[in-house]
Amino acid sequence: MEPIIEVKNLRKVYRMGKEKIVALNHIDLEIEKGEICCLFGTSGSGKSTLLNMLAGLEKPTKGTIKIKKIRVEKLNETQLAIFRQKNIGFVFQSYNLIPTLTALENVALPLVFQGMDKKEREKRAKEMLEAVGLGSRLHHKPKEMSGGQQQRVSIARAFVNRPQILFADEPTGNLDTHTTIEVMDMITAIAEKYKQTLIIVSHDPEIADYAHKIITVQDGDVLKIEKNTDKGRKMIYEKEE
Repeated sequence: MEPIIEVKNLRKVYRMGKEKIVALNHIDLEIEKGEICCLFGTSGSGKSTLLNMLAGLEKPTKGTIKIKKIRVEKLNETQLAIFRQKNIGFVFQSYNLIPTLTALENVALPLVFQGMDKKEREKRAKEMLEAVGLGSRLHHKPKEMSGGQQQRVSIARAFVNRPQILFADEPTGNLDTHTTIEVMDMITAIAEKYKQTLIIVSHDPEIADYAHKIITVQDGDVLKIEKNTDKGRKMIYEKEE
């Protein structure tokens, strides 16, 4: 199967005065369509930097990033914005909801940028909120909801335009254990239902175990790639020396 994401010789170096900090060091990576992947590693390992590169939020110092055969690192800001609207959804640890908008309005917002008329986008947003168990909270604002409910709104917003690729950056970092399980079950079930590619950043082994593929990042390098077999067993099929 041809990869939906292909990374070659990816390198990111930050300059702080005269000092160079290597955040990513010659990363090679392929992610297939419909695959659930976890970028796994401790704080400072480079996993969030890698996610930002894949999402086009930062430019690499060197290397190529192809998503659906498009060289993402070559796109300008306007082209990137259009590409993300059509292809990518985001789930953040901090929810990033607009506090003055209701759940329905927050979820419908990405559809505004696609030019969808109000009736259709509200219908789509309502369906998505019902799918994440918030059908009774359509007109509640973020401050009127728990952390778990706010993250469900964030998930509904990410999935509402059926993007082919979902990026989730520590999506359960602010949630308790019970809510974490609910949210992870929800994200992965929706992604699998619609054959979407899901890339999760996490430092939690239990979150990583939801993935088909676990990409362990350490000191800016891919340390190993593991493929999850059934019942959470992992089989290492690639390892960089």
